Amino acid sequence: MTHIDPEALVASLRRMQKAAPATGIVHHLERIVQVVDRIFGYSGAGLMFADPDRTLRYLFATDEAGRSLEHAQATVQAGPCVAAYTTDGAVTTYDVRKDDRWPDLAPLLHPDVRAVAGVPVRLGGEPVGTLNVYQDTTHDWEESDTEALHAYAHVIEQVIAAAVEAEEKSQLADQLQYALDYRVVIERAIGYLMGKHDLTASQAFTGLRKQARDSRRRVADLAAELLGEQGRGDPDHAI
Repeated sequence: MTHIDPEALVASLRRMQKAAPATGIVHHLERIVQVVDRIFGYSGAGLMFADPDRTLRYLFATDEAGRSLEHAQATVQAGPCVAAYTTDGAVTTYDVRKDDRWPDLAPLLHPDVRAVAGVPVRLGGEPVGTLNVYQDTTHDWEESDTEALHAYAHVIEQVIAAAVEAEEKSQLADQLQYALDYRVVIERAIGYLMGKHDLTASQAFTGLRKQARDSRRRVADLAAELLGEQGRGDPDHAI
């Protein structure tokens, strides 16, 4: 089993259960995902949500490798996380790059993505997304791994349910849709930086995140500004 810090897990669960939805549900979900890998000792984590057409889309990831996993599955609509959503149960793979269930994924994945596990996130008893983790080596997942992930996903479900109680469901949907849409803006900004500065996708995304952190801004807002300056022909802006 992957090492889990029990004290960190308990503290994190209590903190998230008590957090007020007033901080913003999308921002709060992102914070939840950002600590999953640290608590469980995984290489990275991510969160996917279904749009109104029940198509699973990338929402958050802790790093570039995790982003490639989420983006690849959203692109081909197949993979362990998509399967966790459609079957409403935990799905794991010892090595996703060699798993013949999803042959189209491997060419789209970062080299560090190997073992993957996904569990559903539910609202009203129905799956609305998935919590996903990956390891940069092959890994035999145990029942205790998926049980811990189910427990963490349940906290996410409680946060979403609390947000639904605190505000109209349509407003919550608008917030999630806003976050999903801004992923497109981030992808476009990464592509622009790759072309302008001859960077890899990983280098462009890392640079974008660093500048956002340094300026205490959201990556999505910085990406939108960058694309706006691109449209105005600003030759001096660089990441």
